[in-house]
Amino acid sequence: MFEARFYEKLEEHKVQCHLCAHECKIDPGKRGLCHTRENQDGTLYTLVYGKVIAEHIDPIEKKPLFHFLPGTRSYSIATVGCNFMCLHCQNYDISQYPRIHGGRVIGDEREPEAIVAYALASHSASISYTYTEPTIFLEFAQDTARLARQQGLRNVFVSNGFMTEASATALAEFIDGDNIDLKSFKDDFYREVCKARLQPVLDTIVRLKKAGVWIEVTTLVIPGHNDSEAELTDIAQFIKSVGVGVPWHVSAFFPTFKMMDRPRTPVATLMKAREIGLKAGLRYVYTGNIPGNQGENTYCYACRELLIERLGYTIQRYNLKDGQCPKCQAPIDGVWK
Repeated sequence: MFEARFYEKLEEHKVQCHLCAHECKIDPGKRGLCHTRENQDGTLYTLVYGKVIAEHIDPIEKKPLFHFLPGTRSYSIATVGCNFMCLHCQNYDISQYPRIHGGRVIGDEREPEAIVAYALASHSASISYTYTEPTIFLEFAQDTARLARQQGLRNVFVSNGFMTEASATALAEFIDGDNIDLKSFKDDFYREVCKARLQPVLDTIVRLKKAGVWIEVTTLVIPGHNDSEAELTDIAQFIKSVGVGVPWHVSAFFPTFKMMDRPRTPVATLMKAREIGLKAGLRYVYTGNIPGNQGENTYCYACRELLIERLGYTIQRYNLKDGQCPKCQAPIDGVWK
């Protein structure tokens, strides 16, 4: 048991959690919507601190982060639980575990020091907090990340961005990069498909970018849900307002979990989404989940020189010099080796 951060005590032993934008008011003996934070006699506890359900060494490109130390490894961890209930979650077996199993929380006990030691031993350049929503284990990520920085490691979130101003501000103090899902530009989609809301996600993207965190955005393009030209244009325009150098990943959907009624995303739809992003003025738009196409590569926005050639999660060619295009010397947005 570990006392949670980001909450306040209310009357009659109730508490209000301020970790994510649900800001649950929780009665004694009850849990928040994430099912991982429990009110015990007026004190809120996180039930997942140090309980790691998944540990892997991943290429940073898998996050996906294409402009953050490309070609390096990232030691990736997760706990069970999530503050979303997405109908199409590919990791539902761990993200929804407490809901599916009557509130049960499982995981291997790990101290922050052990995670950092494992990351160093694996020759990783960073630690990624990923697979499920890392906001729900923010305390553990926070303590681990601070130790990681002392050892020269970077820290990365892969998140849904559904945070409060307080938690996003705290996150910006110890995280270096974040790939945030912008699942749709419609609040109805967030409410019906994810059981959440759109605006807090937009707010988090803006806050973290202003705070100096490296941001990339991913949209899983789902046929019949968020694949219209109008909506994709709205998303592209929003990202541009945050920064023309923010990379946008448009990825293919595959039927899963409770969304088996939709077909996989046609390649042509992703290529069209990429064109929409580039036409809107974004410098870097990538197609995901369809390896072997030019939409995986990084090109200079000024002269169109091929800078990074990719195949899936591997780099075939790296043609950057000191973060600049070698042909025209244009500075390329990102965090480079």
